[in-house]
Amino acid sequence: MQHQFTSRDVVALTGITPRQLQWWDERRIVVPSRQGHRRLYSMEELAEVAVICELRRRGFSLQRVRKVMRFLQQEFGKRLAETVTGASDYHLLTDGTNLYLETSARQIVDILKNARQPMLTICLSDAIRQVRADVRAGMKRKISVVREAVSRLNKASRAS
Repeated sequence: MQHQFTSRDVVALTGITPRQLQWWDERRIVVPSRQGHRRLYSMEELAEVAVICELRRRGFSLQRVRKVMRFLQQEFGKRLAETVTGASDYHLLTDGTNLYLETSARQIVDILKNARQPMLTICLSDAIRQVRADVRAGMKRKISVVREAVSRLNKASRAS
């Protein structure tokens, strides 16, 4: 699924505002490619925006989001969407100070048992899967609209 998404597409798929998206680009949090003045986002960048939106919804400051994204980049050595594939579930846990990245339910339970304060957990895999599902659904809608328009054009040309 190698697509490029405009800012408008990213806004529609993630619920972020256009201004937030622009600000994140200006602050180099998520940096899309450019085609003239248009920002074009890869699937990886779209996935990162989706994860950041989830972190922000959970009350993470932008400074904390940057720390999380750096941690994930260092941990994986590659982009988030390239890593979070397949059947594995990646869970990010934090107590506000420490970050943990786990794929094992047992490790998650152990961390939660030994936590001295409340922990927040986010399933990164779910965020990635959701954005991919939204993209597929959006593509199906676009294909359906195009087919309907072609059908109307064909009917109109036969009628003339």
